Amino acid sequence: MEKMINKVELSGFAGLNPEVKTLPNGNKVLKMSLATSSSYKDRDGNWVRDTTWHNIVMWNKLAEAANNTIKKGSRVSLIGKLTNRQYTDKDGNKHYITEVIANSYEIVASETAKAV
Repeated sequence: MEKMINKVELSGFAGLNPEVKTLPNGNKVLKMSLATSSSYKDRDGNWVRDTTWHNIVMWNKLAEAANNTIKKGSRVSLIGKLTNRQYTDKDGNKHYITEVIANSYEIVASETAKAV
């Protein structure tokens, strides 16, 4: 059988302070947004910055560690997998969400990085 790979590597800035919730089963889940950017020149030769916002999820011990170290504006590099899910809101409308489930991250400082 052919090996399939679902691996995401991102490096960007935390949009807000992460939010951690404890679920009824005791698991902890962290949710945060991460901005990545690239630049290119348009047809007139002007530089344009293109920013993409990513929904990031971390679980349990990783969520606790990230909640203590990641703050709004932190430069973060992470590795995880891409997931898609859907839910129905209270009005019966279906919503689709793409998330990155992170399994490791590091805070990137100007000259040093702290791996977790």
